[in-house]
Amino acid sequence: MKVSVSPGHNINGTLIMPLFEGTESVPDGHAEGMHTALRSQMNTVLGDGDFKAKAKSTMSLMGSDGGKAMLVGLGKKDDADVHAYRKAGAATVAGRKKSHGTELTVRFSGAPIECMAAFAEGMMLRDYSFDKYKAEDEDKEEELTVRVTCDADQEKELSSRIETLTGVVSGVHLSRDLGNMPPNDMYPEAFADQAWEWAKNYDNVEVTIINYDQAIKAGMGGLVAVGMGSSRKPCMVIYELNGDKEGRGPMLVGKGITFDTGGISLKPGANMDEMKYDMGGSATVFGTMEALAATGFEGKVTAITCMAENMPAANAQRPGDVITTLSGKTIEVLNTDAEGRLVLSDGLWKAGEFDPEYIIDFATLTGACVVALGHEATGLWSNDDDFRTRIHEAGNAVGELAWPMPLLPAFEKEMTDSKIADTRNLGAGRWGGANTAAAFLKQFVPNRNYEKDGEQIPWAHMDIAGTYWGAKTNTMVGNGATGIHVRTMYHLITNG
Repeated sequence: MKVSVSPGHNINGTLIMPLFEGTESVPDGHAEGMHTALRSQMNTVLGDGDFKAKAKSTMSLMGSDGGKAMLVGLGKKDDADVHAYRKAGAATVAGRKKSHGTELTVRFSGAPIECMAAFAEGMMLRDYSFDKYKAEDEDKEEELTVRVTCDADQEKELSSRIETLTGVVSGVHLSRDLGNMPPNDMYPEAFADQAWEWAKNYDNVEVTIINYDQAIKAGMGGLVAVGMGSSRKPCMVIYELNGDKEGRGPMLVGKGITFDTGGISLKPGANMDEMKYDMGGSATVFGTMEALAATGFEGKVTAITCMAENMPAANAQRPGDVITTLSGKTIEVLNTDAEGRLVLSDGLWKAGEFDPEYIIDFATLTGACVVALGHEATGLWSNDDDFRTRIHEAGNAVGELAWPMPLLPAFEKEMTDSKIADTRNLGAGRWGGANTAAAFLKQFVPNRNYEKDGEQIPWAHMDIAGTYWGAKTNTMVGNGATGIHVRTMYHLITNG
């Protein structure tokens, strides 16, 4: 989708008209330049109450000699914030038919600039499909072109906002593409290769790949243990944006299990195909780096993705194994399907080498989080209450809910209660599984400068198992990977 901004009242292609509940006729601000026949048709459906402008509702007007139009509901005026406009924009694309054509003109009446931009953002977010593996469609439409009209004094600021949002959405779409790829083509080294090629697009980005042999030599026992049973060996990818800048910057760490069979602790067959999405954490991280780079962010940001494929094999790790991680801490492996936390144990410890301002990890980590929060919210844990609040508020700002969860000492005690190792990779029972997983990860968050008695680096864990895919209530995407929290992270990082 290409979005442009321009003042004026001419209508190119199909007219898109966002309206509030209770609108009974075409507002004066919408009417200029509109064919009288089209205006009459709109007044009829509005006056008769055929279109009530409920939030996210649409109505197409196709039969008028005066052109085509789509009415889009914003809901009640008092409730019409940026989120309502964003959802309305997404509903526009979801409700668009081929007969509307590929040229659209969006006309607002007295809307704030931030709301107009949000509407365009919703359109761009929803304008996504993953059809790489489908046969060429001769009837495939051309790219959508959208013109947003505004007052002359709004053009510069609105254009700037939409340009930035276009860059952010490119990161969301990248995250979705990575998640939707089939596992025979999206495996650890393929992911790393894509990151390597991506970095060539930017002069201020550097990507380093730690391969399997290097990971063994470095002592990354968690990453190695999970991936050694696959013929497609694990690796770690390090991303540095503006790495030459002085001072500390954010650090993002992503779980990247490109396919999760469960290993020796084999998963049930039903819905196992969805385990291609188990690299959603790494996709979120990669997508965020793209969003930052594409928008020209000048601050320092570093990221790590921990890539592995969890397969059963003669040389796969076993329940009962004890592994030694990069930190030197040992882990008793009680279930090989609790593998994401193992690769993250090395990623989190590696993150400390960069002396970051803070660390945030992303992982499709536990089914227990889905039980707790459904597909409506991401679980959020942190060792710093103020930091957790900042992330929560960043998610609220962009309409991506991250719900604060408890990180209790009892959960930590449960995960360090191994008789033969420093930690165990599974809790003592089925209860609170998302909380105990977070408590496990906390054991591998380094202290500042790795000082034995120093203060732990501010850290947060985001469990996106319920929100990265299968979230049918997420109106910003039709199906598949959602690209959740790329926008959250962009907001958090760029707003300091």
